[in-house]
Amino acid sequence: MQHHLEALKDSKYCSLWHDQDVRPDALPALSKSVNCELLIVGGGFTGLWAAIQVKERKPETDIILIEKTFVGDGASGRNGGFLNSSLAHGDTNTDHHFPGEADLLYQLGQQNMTELLDTLKRYNIEAYYEHVGETEVATNPGSVKTLRQAYEEEKAAGDDVVWFDKESMQAQVNSPTYLAGLWRRNGQDGTVDPARICWGLKATLLKLGVRIFENTSLNDIQPLGSDKMRSNCGYFVIESNKVLMATNAFHNPLSKLRKSIIPVWDYQIATEPLNETQLAAIGWHKTRHAMGNHANMFHYYRMTHDNRITWGGGGAVRYYFNNGTDYNYADVDLRFEQLAEEFFETFPQLAGVKFSHRWSGIIATSTRFCMVPKQAFDGRVAWTVGYTGLGVAASRFGARIAIELLGYQPSDILQMQFVKKKPKPWVPEPLRWFGVRYTQKALVKADTKGGKRGLWLKLLDSMNLGFSC
Repeated sequence: MQHHLEALKDSKYCSLWHDQDVRPDALPALSKSVNCELLIVGGGFTGLWAAIQVKERKPETDIILIEKTFVGDGASGRNGGFLNSSLAHGDTNTDHHFPGEADLLYQLGQQNMTELLDTLKRYNIEAYYEHVGETEVATNPGSVKTLRQAYEEEKAAGDDVVWFDKESMQAQVNSPTYLAGLWRRNGQDGTVDPARICWGLKATLLKLGVRIFENTSLNDIQPLGSDKMRSNCGYFVIESNKVLMATNAFHNPLSKLRKSIIPVWDYQIATEPLNETQLAAIGWHKTRHAMGNHANMFHYYRMTHDNRITWGGGGAVRYYFNNGTDYNYADVDLRFEQLAEEFFETFPQLAGVKFSHRWSGIIATSTRFCMVPKQAFDGRVAWTVGYTGLGVAASRFGARIAIELLGYQPSDILQMQFVKKKPKPWVPEPLRWFGVRYTQKALVKADTKGGKRGLWLKLLDSMNLGFSC
């Protein structure tokens, strides 16, 4: 048996973040029809942050939050735990979709990150936050050139960036594949344990009087008169003045919401805690960079507080035909085997290490590759979805937009293009599946050619649709 398969053999299908003794028991499901001012549908980051912010702005608000499974079960408890202040997925994407708003979005992103970390501190939420910035590595000569140019531009703009040549990068993290690296130390970017954020917010909301019902699904939602909404949850009904949809990639009864995003499966693996010999072989424990390689189909990886390595992304990412979210796609051997093989290509000196966990989750991506806010039913229903892989921090800002759309202390941000501009809709099936899959193959091919993009990718670039999960 090849060693990457042997390393996976005894792994547990479960998010590493979920597999902790501090995981709280699920709360009882809804057992009778109830009323409230604000109903929040979804117990992930967006829903939890929305409830916290409403309670801080208007403490007397009567809030109910429902979650189909348990709080933190979706993408919020299955991601890599990278905190990134970006709200619009990079400068190029921002300039194309929201011209003239880059500086403001940068400031709002920094403010959002500060407020997020302040909230964790204020409510004593231990999330294992590490302020390590973001490190991007080059693994081919084309990436070296691109990253060097980025470094020079960012340095000239006054950003806190550090350049590593081949020798110095490998001294930071020892991989024979590394040719250079760019360490971005601006702001407060770093890593966290995402599930602990969810569970800490859950405990805080209960103390603030929010009613939370887990194992409770939303089946349908309809207007009730001219000023209320009726949400059907199986045998029971929730009547509310307002509804905030925080379902992100998962099915939602509102067609307007569904049309703005597609669900994309991402897969991850985690090693057992590394021993002293293994740690010494890579030296990463001394620097603890949050890592990603400069590529179209990039990997993202980091060290946990107990010295495991989590590893995700790359070519294992998949969109399944007709917005597939069925859990038959969750535990796919080929996806994890590909990740394991690529892991050992990066760290061959760790041959013999075992993977303790494997898991998957669903990213919601929009055609503009960042969050999409919207409202319906004369402002009684609002949502923000489609974080496209950068939702750990951005979801708090998305929640802010959604509650302001519902009238909770609205501010000038609602007048921004970022909020008001509609994204391009996804094309219907089967063109959608064909387009996403063909694009992914083109991106993989470009990576094998040092980043050189073919005609299809150049066409997408001209429409600012140059990358896809």
